[in-house]
Amino acid sequence: PDVCLELNPRLVYGRVTGWGQFGPKAKQAGHDLNYMAASGTLSTLGRADQPPTVPLAYIGDLGGGSMMLAFGILAALYERQSSGLGQVVDAAILDGATLLATAFHGFAQIGAWDETRRGVNLVDSGAPFYDCYETADGEWMAVGSLENKFFLELLKVLELDPATLPDQHDRERWPELRAAIAGAIKGRTRDEWRDRAAGTDACLEPVLRMSEVRHDPHNDARQTMVRVDGLWQPAPAPRLSRTPAGPISPSDVTTDHAGGVNA
Repeated sequence: PDVCLELNPRLVYGRVTGWGQFGPKAKQAGHDLNYMAASGTLSTLGRADQPPTVPLAYIGDLGGGSMMLAFGILAALYERQSSGLGQVVDAAILDGATLLATAFHGFAQIGAWDETRRGVNLVDSGAPFYDCYETADGEWMAVGSLENKFFLELLKVLELDPATLPDQHDRERWPELRAAIAGAIKGRTRDEWRDRAAGTDACLEPVLRMSEVRHDPHNDARQTMVRVDGLWQPAPAPRLSRTPAGPISPSDVTTDHAGGVNA
């Protein structure tokens, strides 16, 4: 990049790597899972008494890498408007994955998060009112009723009497509360629960497969999925009010049989 910047001082040069451009591991091989492990993020993911859960590439390669690179380039372009100069964007997946866990690094340091155990905290499947439960047809419902008013709405939808249940935040009796919620949700199919929860603030949502996303009425209304060249894919996000993204068209880049790329 130094040579390029000498030729064009306004150039913004993006570099995305796993370990970053400097540090003892800068030249060392690695993959998404390795960077997440080193960031501390991987240690937070998983159920109680189970190994860390591999979360695909959402947090590392995509969230911590690609999105941070795009954000860094935009930040450098914005800064160039005042300085007239470009710069190098060092987007390390390690840094990005660490940054995405900022809140939980803070929670752990003030005693609001037990980093020694997974699946025992408020939003890591430890709390019975923030977890996924199996339905009568073997599908799943996601429960996210953190606040008491939403929790009470959940109990109403599940037809559970609050007077017969432990207090929402009585951690010692969370197993009892979990069993009650699990038993109730197991009594109906996913679609039945979807219909019962519709229009409520119970924070009860069906867990959709990727192929089902476009069929959800809300997603369909927002055109969250769009079809391009015969394939369904997520629409651009976020949405801009004055300059929305135009229609997506098939890429002009094709791959030849030898594995090369033609543009």
